[in-house]
Amino acid sequence: MRGCVWSSRALSPGLLLRLLRDARCCGHRLDRQGPWGSVRLLATAQDTQPVPLPSQARVVICGGGIVGTSVAYHLAKLGWTEIVLLEQGRLGAGTTRLCAGIISVAKPISIESQMADYSNALYERLEEETGVKTAFVRTGSLCLAQNQDRFLSLKRLASRLRVLGIACNVIKPKEVVKLHPLVNIHDLVGALHLPGDAMASPPDINHALAVAAARHGVQIHERTSVNHVLMEKGHVTGVETDRGPIECEYFVNCAGQVGWLRNTVTHSTLSKFCCHFVLSLNLLVMDMDGRIYVRAWQGGILSGGFEKNPKPIFTEGRNQLEIQNMQEDWDHFEPMLNALLRRMPSLDSCEIHQLVNCPESFTPDMRCLMGETPGVHGYFVLAGMNSSGLSFAGGAGKYLAEWMTYGYPTANVWPLDIKRFGNLQSSRTFLRHRVMEVMPLLYELKVPRWDFQTGRQLRTSPLYDRLDTQGARWMEKHGFERAKYFVPAGKDLLALDQSKTFYKPDWFDIVGAEVKCCKEAVCVIDMSSFTKFELTSTGDQALELLQRLCANDLDVPVGHIVHTGMLNERGGYENDCSVVRLSKNSFFIISPTDQQVHCWSWIKRYMPSDPQLHLEDVSWKYTALNLIGPRAMDVLSELSYVSMTPEHFPTLFCKEMSVGYANGIRVMSMTHTGEPGFMLYIPIEYALHVYNEVMSVGQKYGIRNAGYYALRSLRIEKFFAFWGQDLDSFTTPLECGREFRVKFDKGTDFLGRQALMQQRQEGITRRFVMLVLEDHDAELDLWPWWGEPIYRNGQLVGVTTSSAYSYTLERHVCLGFVSPATAGQNPTVITPDFINRGDYEVDIAGQRYPAKAKLYPFSSLFAQQRRRKDDMELSNFQGK
Repeated sequence: MRGCVWSSRALSPGLLLRLLRDARCCGHRLDRQGPWGSVRLLATAQDTQPVPLPSQARVVICGGGIVGTSVAYHLAKLGWTEIVLLEQGRLGAGTTRLCAGIISVAKPISIESQMADYSNALYERLEEETGVKTAFVRTGSLCLAQNQDRFLSLKRLASRLRVLGIACNVIKPKEVVKLHPLVNIHDLVGALHLPGDAMASPPDINHALAVAAARHGVQIHERTSVNHVLMEKGHVTGVETDRGPIECEYFVNCAGQVGWLRNTVTHSTLSKFCCHFVLSLNLLVMDMDGRIYVRAWQGGILSGGFEKNPKPIFTEGRNQLEIQNMQEDWDHFEPMLNALLRRMPSLDSCEIHQLVNCPESFTPDMRCLMGETPGVHGYFVLAGMNSSGLSFAGGAGKYLAEWMTYGYPTANVWPLDIKRFGNLQSSRTFLRHRVMEVMPLLYELKVPRWDFQTGRQLRTSPLYDRLDTQGARWMEKHGFERAKYFVPAGKDLLALDQSKTFYKPDWFDIVGAEVKCCKEAVCVIDMSSFTKFELTSTGDQALELLQRLCANDLDVPVGHIVHTGMLNERGGYENDCSVVRLSKNSFFIISPTDQQVHCWSWIKRYMPSDPQLHLEDVSWKYTALNLIGPRAMDVLSELSYVSMTPEHFPTLFCKEMSVGYANGIRVMSMTHTGEPGFMLYIPIEYALHVYNEVMSVGQKYGIRNAGYYALRSLRIEKFFAFWGQDLDSFTTPLECGREFRVKFDKGTDFLGRQALMQQRQEGITRRFVMLVLEDHDAELDLWPWWGEPIYRNGQLVGVTTSSAYSYTLERHVCLGFVSPATAGQNPTVITPDFINRGDYEVDIAGQRYPAKAKLYPFSSLFAQQRRRKDDMELSNFQGK
C-alpha cells in the first residue's frame, strides 16, 4: 500500500487520529480534497462592463478586505470625499474570506484590546445601519488556564481590561462547566470569562462596511491591481494601476500579505477544523495552553489553533488575485486535533466535515503595522493583523482615519506604529525565521521581560564578544543586543536563562549586586544602542530648527548638555532627548534606542530644504559607555590625566578628551540614572581599547560590568520617566512635573507652546506619580511589572507605566499616571493636594497592595524611605 492516499470524509476525529498514526507507521499520507463552502461576496459580475476609473482622487486605498473597507468607511464618516478603494480580485476574497470570525478583547496590550472593543461595538450596529446580515452575536468567551502561571496571566489581563471598562470575570473550573458543559475541566485551574466577546461572519462584515462606505460616496473598483505608487519629492502623487493612472494625495496600503512593504510581513499556515455537531451553547473557548480555539459554526463547531511548528510561505513572483485554500495537511494538524479531543472528549464521535489550511500574515513582533511611512508623506499603511484581522479592523481603521484627518489618532498607538521598525527588520531571512517563532507565541505563555529567540545578534556593539565571555545575558531592542545583567562565574547559566515567573526572578541578587556597585564603587554599562544624530549647519539653521522643535532652550554655551522634549502641537512628547552643543552650529542629539526611525522622521518633517543644514544618523559611529558610581571620576582622572571633579567638570557638560591612547572621546557628565558618573561616546575603532583601559584601571576601585536591569532600577527609583513607556505623544511636560524643562520665554514659538500655555492656565487633569508599595513581600508576593491599575480611596484613577524593585528603598516602586477622570468623573483639574491626600493601592493580578504616592521632583524620598541605611556595611570592592 505504499503511496496510498486515505480519504477523511465522514470520519470521526477519534478514528481519524488512529488512521493518522497507522498511516505514519506505514509511511503513508492521509489527505482529502474539498471546497471551503460557499461564501457570499460583494463582487462585480464577470460579464458586466467595469466602471471606468477616475483620473484623480484624494485618497486611494489598496486592498478590499475587511481592513481596507474599514479605513474607507471611517474616512467617509469623517467627511472625506473622493475616496477610491481598489481590490485586485473580489472584495473580501483574501484572508478575510477564511477568517475564523472571532472578535475578542483578550489581547496582550491595551491598545489592541481597545481596538477590539471598538470593533465589537461597530459590528453590532452595522446590520441596523446597512441592512446587511452580518451574523453578529455576542456569545462571550472563555480563556482557559491549565496551570497557575497561565491563570496569573489571565488575572493580570482581567485587571487591565477593567481599566478599559471591559466586563470580565475570573472564574473557577466548576463555573466553566456551567457556562460550557462540553469542556473537560479535570486539568484546569481557572478561566477568564469575557461576556462581551462576539462572533460574526467576516465576509458579511466586509460586505456591510463596503455598502456603508459606498453610500457615503466611496468608489469601489474590483479586479484592479495597483502596480506602482507614484512619488515626487517625498510626497505621494498618484498610483499606476493595470487600468490606468489615478492622481492622489494619499495612498493607504491595506493589501495584507500581497502589500510588500519596507517592513515586509510573512505568512504561515493557519489550520481550522470543522465538524458537524449541534451545540446548545455558542460560547467561544480559547485553550491557549492547548494552542486551540473552538467556536460554533453553521450548526456545528469550528476549531483551529496556532501550532508550534508553522510553515512559512513567501509568494514572491506570484500575484494571487484571491486567497485559495491550501493543500490539507492532517499530519500537521494532528497535535491540535489531539488537544481538541482532550478538551472536549464528547466530540470524538462527531463527523468531520473539512480541514482548512490558509495563509495569514504575521509581523516580527506580533503587532500590526499602522501609520505613515517614514520618508514618504501621504503613504499610510494598515496591515499585518497577525490572525486578528476581524478583531482589529474596526478600531484600527478608525485610528488610521483619525491619523490621516487630524494628523494623529485619538489614542496612543506607538506600539503599532510602523516607525518602530527600520530597514534591518525587512530581511527575508530574518522574517522567515522570526515568523516561525511569532505564530506559536500568539498562544504561548509570556512572562514579564521575555525575549524573542530568533533574528538575534543583528546589531551588536564592538564589545559584544568581550561582554559575552564575561557572562552577559542579552535582550534585544530595535534589533540591538543589550546586556540585561552579568552572571558571575559559577552560576547555573542554563537555569537562569530558562527562568520564567511572575514572582521574584532568579536574577534578583545579581542585579542587586550591580546596583550596589553603581552606588558604592563604579560600574560600566554598554549603552551603544541609543539613537544618536548630529545636526550641523553653516549658519544658525541648526539652532533655529532645534529651538522650533524643542521645548527647552538650546541656545546654550558650547559644551553644555540640555535635557528636552520634542513636542507636538498638542504639547505631547514625540521625543525625549539629550542635546549637546558641540560647536556654535553643531549639535549631538541622543534619543532612546527605538526612536531611531521615529525621531529621524519627526526632525525631517520640520527640517527645511536647505543644503546648508545637514542631519546625520551617527548611531553606528559611536560606542557609548555609561560609567556610573562615586569612583567613576577616579577612573577617568587616571585615564585622562585631567581632574574630573565637579569643580573642573560640572554636571551636564561635555568635553572631547583623550582616554588611554584614544583621542576625540566625547565625555559627558550625566548617566541617565541620576547617579554620579559619565557617559563616554567613543568612535567605534577605539571602543575595545577604551573599554579594556577602563576595566584595567577600575580594578582598584571595584569596577564591574552592569546591565540594563540595574539601569532600570536606578532610573525608576529616581523617578526618571522614559519615552515609550512612561511618556508618549499624549503626555505633556506639565503632567509629568517637567515644566522646568520648558522655556516659554526663550523667544521662539516652539511646537506645543500654545497648548502648554493653555494647559498651564486651565490646569492639568492627570499627573505622573511615583508609588512606593507598602506591605508587599518581594519574596512571596506577585511582582508589579507594568499596566497595573491604580486605586485612590478605592476608586480607579490610573495605571502604572513602569516599575522596578528599588534595592535602595528595599521596596517596589511603580511609576504611572493618576487622573480623577479615570474614576468615572468628568475631567477635573488635579492638584498636588489631590495626590498627597489620597490613600493609594496598586492592583497586581486582582490583589491590591497599599502604596505611598510621591510627586516629581522630590527631595526627601530616600531620607524618608531608606531603611537600615546607617547600618549598611560598605563592601570593600577592591580586588573583586
